[in-house]
Amino acid sequence: MYYARFLSLLLLPVFANAQDNLLDELGSLDSARRVPVQATFKSTRIVNGHSVETMRKKHLDFRISHRFGRLNLGAYQLFGLDQATMRMGFEYGITDRLMIGVGRSTSEKVYDTFGKYRILRQSTGPGAVPVSVTLLASAAFATVDREAPATDKLSYAAQLLVARKFGEKLSLQLLPTWIHRNSVLPGDEKTTLSLGVGGRFKLTKRVSVNGEYFLAANDRKSLPVPYYDSMSWGVDIETGGHVFQLHFTNSLGMIEKQFISETSGRWGKGDIHYGFNMSRTFSFDRKKTHRFP
Repeated sequence: MYYARFLSLLLLPVFANAQDNLLDELGSLDSARRVPVQATFKSTRIVNGHSVETMRKKHLDFRISHRFGRLNLGAYQLFGLDQATMRMGFEYGITDRLMIGVGRSTSEKVYDTFGKYRILRQSTGPGAVPVSVTLLASAAFATVDREAPATDKLSYAAQLLVARKFGEKLSLQLLPTWIHRNSVLPGDEKTTLSLGVGGRFKLTKRVSVNGEYFLAANDRKSLPVPYYDSMSWGVDIETGGHVFQLHFTNSLGMIEKQFISETSGRWGKGDIHYGFNMSRTFSFDRKKTHRFP
């Protein structure tokens, strides 16, 4: 018994050193693994435009968006609060990469649908991917004019969303966009090409400042009804399963066809709409919860 205890004392440092070496090796293996970057944006929207984020599998996002009238309407219209346009939508994650959505807007009584697929996800480590890339395709059907042919009511949009998260606070995104409207006003072009840029800067763990701007390649200011580039600024606030987005924008519409191709307001003239997006996520997967930390 004495020799066994003596032998144990002699071998104890050896076993301790071996355990430390094993932990070091496991740590090095973990650091050598490619790690996906989480939560480039807090929501699937920056303000009006889509972000690279997609819903997780078996998660449903119920979204309500409001845009009030222009601030320059004055006190009689309570600076636009007496007027309101809204969109209600449901968005569902089929897989962690693929999501679909449907919605209905009061503006032009539009029904819209979209599909969104994440092609690449930014990651760190060996073979790191520098950016996240998501493809978006959408279609809209306006029902405000009952007499118009059904084909004239259709419009389509496609976007390639490319984003990068720089550290814990800053995220930037490019949004090259193609839009086609089957019916337009005289002098306007049916196809619109645009390059959008958006970003997010975190103030705290649950609050961030967001902004976006869409530059259209078409010259639309000389039209009988001139259109201008869309610009929006806002604040994201996350509270549990909710994300509140409060913002100011010169765009009344909330789908690509409207806010990229048909923005008639100008920031310089006070044609600014106060608005908000409210997002509530529901999980149908008991194993996971969906959050944007």
